[in-house]
Amino acid sequence: MKEKLVFDFCDMTIYDNYVVNVMKEGVNLTPEYNAVLVDVAETYYSDKPFIYITHRLNSYSVDPKIYYETSKIKNLKGFAVVSNNYKSKINAQIEQRFYNKPFEIFTDLNKAFEWADDLIKNLDKA
Repeated sequence: MKEKLVFDFCDMTIYDNYVVNVMKEGVNLTPEYNAVLVDVAETYYSDKPFIYITHRLNSYSVDPKIYYETSKIKNLKGFAVVSNNYKSKINAQIEQRFYNKPFEIFTDLNKAFEWADDLIKNLDKA
C-alpha cells in the first residue's frame, strides 16, 4: 500500500508498516494536530501496528506535549525522526524524552524504513 495524503500543514505517505510525514515550512505543531494522526491510524492501521516517521525536510516547531497524546495511540509502536540538520536532530533528542515508546533518530530515510520494518517484525514474534 502506498497512498499520499495532503493537508494544509503536512504531506503524509501511507505504507504497509509506517506513515511518513513531511511537515510544511513554519508550522507550529501542537497537540491539536494529533487528531489527524488518530484519523490516519484508525483509517489505515485499525487492525495492525505501525510506525510514525517524520522526515524533517522543512523548518518547523514541535510542542513536546504532543508526544503525550501521540503515546495514547495504542497501535502506534514507534517513532522515527529523519534529518540531516544538526539543530533538528538536537531538538529530536529533547523530544525523545517526552515519548515512552521506541524513538530513533536517523539521517537516512531508508535506515528509518529498515528500523520500522524490524520493529514491526519483532512485535510479531513477541
